[in-house]
Amino acid sequence: MRASTSQRVVYVATLAILVTIAGCASTGKVAPQSELDDASKLDAGAAIRSANADAAWPATDWWKAYADPQLDAWVEAAQSGSPTLAVAQARVRAALSIASVARAALSPQVNGDMSITREHWPDNVFYGPGPLANQTTWNNTGTIALSYHLDLWGRDKHAAESALDVAHASAADARAARLEVEANVVRTYIGMSRDYVLLDISESALTQQRQILSLAQQRLAGGIGTQLEVSQAETPLPEYEREIDTIEESIALAKNQLAALAGKGPGAGDSITRPSLALTAPAGLPSVLPADLIGHRPDVVAARWTVAAQARGIDVAKADFYPDINLLASIGGYAAMGPLFQFLKSQSGSWTGGPALSLPILDGGRLRAQLGAASAGYDEAVEGYNQTIVGALKDVSDEVVRTRSLQTQQDDAQRSVVIAQKTYDLAKQSFRRGLTDYVNVLVAQTQLLHAKQQLARVQAEQLVVHASLVTALGGGLDDPSNGPADRTLSPSQHVGPVEQLQSLHWFETR
Repeated sequence: MRASTSQRVVYVATLAILVTIAGCASTGKVAPQSELDDASKLDAGAAIRSANADAAWPATDWWKAYADPQLDAWVEAAQSGSPTLAVAQARVRAALSIASVARAALSPQVNGDMSITREHWPDNVFYGPGPLANQTTWNNTGTIALSYHLDLWGRDKHAAESALDVAHASAADARAARLEVEANVVRTYIGMSRDYVLLDISESALTQQRQILSLAQQRLAGGIGTQLEVSQAETPLPEYEREIDTIEESIALAKNQLAALAGKGPGAGDSITRPSLALTAPAGLPSVLPADLIGHRPDVVAARWTVAAQARGIDVAKADFYPDINLLASIGGYAAMGPLFQFLKSQSGSWTGGPALSLPILDGGRLRAQLGAASAGYDEAVEGYNQTIVGALKDVSDEVVRTRSLQTQQDDAQRSVVIAQKTYDLAKQSFRRGLTDYVNVLVAQTQLLHAKQQLARVQAEQLVVHASLVTALGGGLDDPSNGPADRTLSPSQHVGPVEQLQSLHWFETR
């Protein structure tokens, strides 16, 4: 009993000394200053609140709502062949490898070292006489060393967790990159579809203008028209032809863009035919906004993992303030004379074993500076996350506003086409009968052309807005379970030397 009490006293005294020495390295009350925003408490705005909240979250193959097999094929081609996605996937693999390196520090380390050399010893006034003088011998060594970091304060553990959190963030970034590539393919494809409609309109306008020119020439030949009317009817033709060339150029560039997004050469786009887009998906919003955005948008998930990684970085910086203990052991053989394998014999062997203790005492403020840098990095990650949440809500609200506006614009544009068509028909009929001059026909035709073009652009923009809304909601690529737990988003409450001493004392008294 007496020996046990003495050992306990020595143990407690030793820890007390360590606590005192470690206290020389003070954190100086360095701590993070930023706090995570609660997404559920942010004001989503009138647009989101008044939107239909009855739709499901987007599916991973959300572009299939456009019901165009050719679009499906090009999205899949981009997913498998995009260099951008290949780079993102390589970054994920690199981050996972770095995480494995950090995790290796948690395990015992065993290293071997062997040196086999042939050495000639000198015989001179500096070396002096001796058994090795002017001799050539084997000078060989071989050791096996074991080391194990006790990681009393969780430094290695938190460093491994931080590296794994970075890998999670890289994976979320890769999903965000995939969503962006998908959206770019869809937007480019929709733009090409719009250009085909505009091409139809321009070609139709060109055909009509040629008919009007023929009519003007007939009127002139019949003696009821003038050369001015013929010239006026002929003037718009080059402009219509130029407009057709411009649209055809835009279609060709869109094909090149689709090929590039899929990681292919421009020739791959030559096989693309005219799109046949439709849209059957509802335009509503999921029922839970904005809180669920933190789990469904890849960029938000990535921001959360980044915060978690920086929080573990603070834990690592705090652990450096405490004493560090490594368990070391080695066994080896050494021989400067004898046969080649003399160093492997028992009489040439030696071993070592014991703990190695390091204590931060005076470091010129280095540890506090490291903690300050880690805290600032955490603040940066937190504010980046807050900004990502704010931006996500803005994106959703923007697309809801655009959806409503475009619906109204489509109604107005359709009415405009109906009115312009009626006006053009009347003007053309009056010109045919000689009741009006060509100027009225030209004005009516220009108005009709612009009305049809505007309707085509509005309809295409509605398709684009649907893609943008799906992207703003996360594109179905992330599930809420992919993100870090809320408790990991703040630095750990470290158990310092004093608390460790108290817990050990509690254990000893039981």
